[in-house]
Amino acid sequence: MARDTGPQCKQCRREGQKLFLKGERCLTEKCGVDRRSYPPGEHGRGRMRQSEYRQQLREKQKARRFYQVLERQFRNYYEKAAGQQGVTGENLLRLLERRFDNVLVRLGFAASRRQSRQLINHGHWLINGKRVDIPSYQVRPDDVITFGASSGAQDVVRMATELTAAVPAWLQADHDALTAKVLRLPERDEIIAPIEEQLIVELYSK
Repeated sequence: MARDTGPQCKQCRREGQKLFLKGERCLTEKCGVDRRSYPPGEHGRGRMRQSEYRQQLREKQKARRFYQVLERQFRNYYEKAAGQQGVTGENLLRLLERRFDNVLVRLGFAASRRQSRQLINHGHWLINGKRVDIPSYQVRPDDVITFGASSGAQDVVRMATELTAAVPAWLQADHDALTAKVLRLPERDEIIAPIEEQLIVELYSK
């Protein structure tokens, strides 16, 4: 299975803001963005030419890194969003937001998307009573998410719930029982990703 194994703190520094790729570490003084607020590389502190194309490309890269998906995956999400009714940019964010690994983070059952993906791959979570080990699985309204009764990762999940401030209104979570339910599809104003999706649409429309 292809995956991104590059340094995560450098990805945040490249985008100039916290993408919360390392969970709890991003909230401490060890955060790479707080320690070095300039892009990585030899020319990180130099002036960069700001063009329209560069802004669009950086926004696409930021979205891809925020949701931890590869280039081909992201392109496939865009093409699917463009084929749906409604606003393409909003459709794209909804598809990314409904990924199973992202939903676990939103529910507070994982500290980061990488940790969430590992828990899913190891078969610790069930949807509607069936084990789902595909991080990209698209959750649907009325899906019930439960933690495997025989799982040995319960301590890891409970530690993650302590970092959660709030659960989005389109989801419902019971942190004591480690269960959740998808109430409906997310609205655009409920998606807190720091992304200007219109720039991504403009990039792919060229």
